[in-house]
Amino acid sequence: MLETERYGEAISLLELLLKFQGQDERHYEEWAALRDWLKTSFPQEEGHASNREEDEDDWSEQELTRRHVQSKLAQDGEYADKLLRAVMEEPFSDQALLALEQLAYIDQPEVDDALIKWLDNRSVHPLIQFRILQTLKRRGMNGVVTFFRGQEQVEVEVESVPLEPGEFPMGIVRILERVADQTEIHEPALFYFAQEMWMQFVMASYGTANYRSMLSEEDYMIDIWAAALHQTVSESVSGDIQSEEIRSLYGITDSLRFQFEHAYRAMKIFISGSPKG
Repeated sequence: MLETERYGEAISLLELLLKFQGQDERHYEEWAALRDWLKTSFPQEEGHASNREEDEDDWSEQELTRRHVQSKLAQDGEYADKLLRAVMEEPFSDQALLALEQLAYIDQPEVDDALIKWLDNRSVHPLIQFRILQTLKRRGMNGVVTFFRGQEQVEVEVESVPLEPGEFPMGIVRILERVADQTEIHEPALFYFAQEMWMQFVMASYGTANYRSMLSEEDYMIDIWAAALHQTVSESVSGDIQSEEIRSLYGITDSLRFQFEHAYRAMKIFISGSPKG
């Protein structure tokens, strides 16, 4: 761009690059310095760049990411391979999450194959498996993928994978609402943590037998999962163990005790960091 004196476009591109995180800090310093030099040397171009920047503000985050990825691909034919290596490195990092999001915008079939193979790696944490499923959906994949979640074999229809919390079935919401009924007024801090933990657990359980049981329309199943969530969060936040009191709040009778213990144990395993599902 600089060689052809397209200084306004160069300023706009540098502004765009500075919006992306996850690069070496030295790169940001160089881009900012070059942008500032261009603005000082060619002030007449800054107005054009600002107009383009206003247009870019109207772009969605997804569109910005897509444009960034296409620009990187044009510069580096091995960029897709570099992103795949980045996401599969251990331990999984924020940079790896950014790389995974960028893979959604690379139109190469081998990326699907690599992600599906990685998905079935039993050492991959369930939350990362869910992120992989979301990436496959964003890539436009259809059909069923089969993989292991801990010791359980799971089948998931990719096109049904939720991309936003509001896309989960109503049954998931009803369980959280049940906890809200018991905690929102008298224990608002506990309910805040319950919301955070519940969505994390739901994503980590997606497609499993536990997840399917959460979708049950039976009131007693809603009570079981709500009570298990309440007890797990209560222990995690305050250290209090109020098993009998919490079970009483949700009507967990002796006949439901075994199912309650199963749900409670699944949550405890999740927060312990174990990949078992």
